[in-house]
Amino acid sequence: MKNNYLMNTYNRFPVILDHGKGSVVWDKDGRSFLDFSSGIAVNILGHSHKKLVSAIESQVRKLVHCSNLYWTEPQVELAKLLIENTFEGKVFFTNSGTEANEAAIKLSRKYGKKKSISKFRILSAVNSFHGRTFGSLTATGQEKYHEYFKPLVAGFDYFEFNSEESLRSKMNDEVCAVILEPIQGESGIVPASDDFLNAARVLCDHYGALLIFDEVQCGMGRTGKLFAYQKYGVKPDILTIAKGLGGGVPIGAVVASNKADVFEPGDHGSTFGGNPLACSAGIAVMREILKDGFLKRVEDKGRYLMKKLEGIKKIFPSLIGDLRGTGLMVGVELKNISSRDFVNNCFDHGLLTVPSGRNTVRLLPPLTVKKVEIDSALKIIAEVLEGFDRTGRNIQ
Repeated sequence: MKNNYLMNTYNRFPVILDHGKGSVVWDKDGRSFLDFSSGIAVNILGHSHKKLVSAIESQVRKLVHCSNLYWTEPQVELAKLLIENTFEGKVFFTNSGTEANEAAIKLSRKYGKKKSISKFRILSAVNSFHGRTFGSLTATGQEKYHEYFKPLVAGFDYFEFNSEESLRSKMNDEVCAVILEPIQGESGIVPASDDFLNAARVLCDHYGALLIFDEVQCGMGRTGKLFAYQKYGVKPDILTIAKGLGGGVPIGAVVASNKADVFEPGDHGSTFGGNPLACSAGIAVMREILKDGFLKRVEDKGRYLMKKLEGIKKIFPSLIGDLRGTGLMVGVELKNISSRDFVNNCFDHGLLTVPSGRNTVRLLPPLTVKKVEIDSALKIIAEVLEGFDRTGRNIQ
C-alpha cells in the first residue's frame, strides 16, 4: 500500500519508524532499534534532544517563516556563530547539502568570471559525492550517478582523490574552483591525506582558484573537530555545511571567505533558506556541540569505537578489511560480503547502519551516543558476522 504513493527512489527497509529518544528509535509496532545511521549523519544530538525540541517549540510559537526580504534574529545569530567558529567571511543559508554546493558552484563561477571570461572550469575528485541536483550531480565524480541524466553541466573535470600529480595535471588558469570532501563519505569513509589537502591549497592559490571543502557529511563535530578541515590545518575559501547543522531540521549553509564573497542582490536566493525555524534549530545544535568538552568526548568515543572494531577484525579477519575514519565517522570495509546484505542483517538484529558503496558499512551514531550503546552495537555486529562463513556466505 505504501508503494502506491511514493516514487521508487529508495530501497526502504520494511519498517515504519514512529519515534525516538537519544540513540534509539521505535517502529509503529514498538520494536526498538539502536540508531547508528543518525538519518545519515543528521541527528547529531540524537532523537528528541531537550534543548533542540525546546528551541523549535519556542520558535514555532513566534515565527516559522518569512522571506529573505526581511531580517530575523535567528538567521543573524546562526551566521555569527558559524563565522566566529570557522573563518572571516559571510554566510548564505540553504535547505540542504546539494543546495549549499550549488550555491558554492555559482559563487565560484562568478568569482572566476570577474577575473577572466575563460575562468569557469571546476575540478572535483573521482568517487566524490556532492549531491543530486544538476550542478552538484556533475561535480559528483561517479559515473553511476550520471548515466541517465546526461548531458550534464559543462565545465567540470575530475582528478584522482589523494593524488597531487593528478590534480596538478588538471590545473590551469581556466580553473575557478576545486571542490573536495576532506573525508569522502558515500564512497566508503576515505580521508584525504594531509599532503594532498596542503597541495590542493597551494595549487589553488597559484592558479587563482577557490578551494571548496564540502563538509556536508564530515562537518558539525562528526570527526571530533567542529569541521574536518580544522584537523588538517588547511583553510578553504568556501565551506559547505548541512546534515547535522539543524539536528534533523532541514538546513544548509555556505561560508564564504571575504575573497570568495562576490554575490550581489539578484545573483542567488532561496525562499526557505535560513528561515527562523531552521535557524533556531541550528543555534541550539551549535550551542550544544560548542560546549566545553563535547567535541573531546566525540574524539574519545571515536577512539573507543575504533579500538573495539579492531578487536572484532582480529576475530573475523576473513570478513573485515580496512577500518577507516575519525571521530564518530567510521567505515568498515567488508570482505566477501556485500554492504547491503550486512546492513540488512544488522537491521534484523536491531541495529541501523548505512551502506557505502559495494562493500563498506558506515557507522554514524549520534554524537551523544553512550559507550554502553557502542558496546551494544558492536555486540550486534559480531553476532551478524558470525552468521557468515569465511567466504561470506550467509549461513543463518
